[in-house]
Amino acid sequence: MTSHLFSTQADSTIDIHNNCPFTVWAAAVPHGRGGRQLEYGETWIIEVNTTKSGRIWGRTNCNFNTLGKGQCQTGDCNGLLECQTFSSTPPNTLAEYTLNQNNNNDFFDISLVEGFNIPMEFSPVSADECSVRIRCTADIIGQCPNELRTPGGCNNPCTVFNTSETCGPTNYSRFFKDNCSTSYSYPGDDSTSTFTCPSGNGTNYRVVFCP
Repeated sequence: MTSHLFSTQADSTIDIHNNCPFTVWAAAVPHGRGGRQLEYGETWIIEVNTTKSGRIWGRTNCNFNTLGKGQCQTGDCNGLLECQTFSSTPPNTLAEYTLNQNNNNDFFDISLVEGFNIPMEFSPVSADECSVRIRCTADIIGQCPNELRTPGGCNNPCTVFNTSETCGPTNYSRFFKDNCSTSYSYPGDDSTSTFTCPSGNGTNYRVVFCP
């Protein structure tokens, strides 16, 4: 099943595809309807127009009532099915993007600063000039250091030791970097973790859970 949100002013689309053999509750903010339950093989297409920056992540082991209220084991956003702000419960593998920036470039990355809960790929799908593909698919949960273990995922040391504002490279963050070399392992990890594509010219993107 594929669901569409139509807009006549969209600059780019982002396909969010669940390739995991389990249900993922995708989240996308800021976005008009910022959450969607995705079974295996389903895709949610969001269109990015006036909002140029955003975050996408997957939530696991969720239970929502008919009003869209409940809770998720990982990635929960204030108990809502349709997330309104990025106020999630770590851990969550996070896709970040900022479109139409300096020199008409898009910037995008996968961040593990909030920890890891689902393998992810983030890549352009329609731009001839850009073939960047970033992936984080290692067995981080299975190999997670004991101090960072949490139900459903692996926490980042910034979360566990409450050092988010000054969090720098440590042996713990190196564990994430060694496993996913193109992903953010701490907040200042820009040089090897931020990627660009030319804005416009049909540059659309795809986020895949469990690529």
